[in-house]
Amino acid sequence: MFKKYSLFSAFVFFCSFNFFVNSASAIELDDATRTVTLDGSGKTTVLSPEQVKRGKRLFNATCGACHVGGVTKTNPNVGLDPEALSLATPRRDNVEALVDYLKNPLSYDGLESIAETHPSIKSADIYPRMRSLTDEDLFSIAGHVMLQPRVVTEKWGGGKIYY
Repeated sequence: MFKKYSLFSAFVFFCSFNFFVNSASAIELDDATRTVTLDGSGKTTVLSPEQVKRGKRLFNATCGACHVGGVTKTNPNVGLDPEALSLATPRRDNVEALVDYLKNPLSYDGLESIAETHPSIKSADIYPRMRSLTDEDLFSIAGHVMLQPRVVTEKWGGGKIYY
């Protein structure tokens, strides 16, 4: 019985240690790390610590069920990593493009609306979690998606290798 509790205690310690060591808080991220691409022209913006925290919380609550670690469960070939976002039509590798996508999602090739199958503001009647999201919330979520490759590097969108 002692051995059982020792293993459990070691497991809890290991998980707690990894959580605290591997998770950087928004305040710890410097301005350079929190700088993300704002629009298609390459203009950048610096996310505030509050936007970083809000984006992470909202992403996990609204998008995290299907996009764990930047991977798309329903189509693992199309993730939220920078390369996949840049190859979409239209490009989705900036905050404004992602906000637009969250309002009115299009297929990866940009040819048809997928609002009935992907949560969006346009389909908020089908996806209740989208109903209360403001433009500021969408900006924070998009900022989170753009920030993660800088924080967790290749793990973001890394697929089965990491998650």
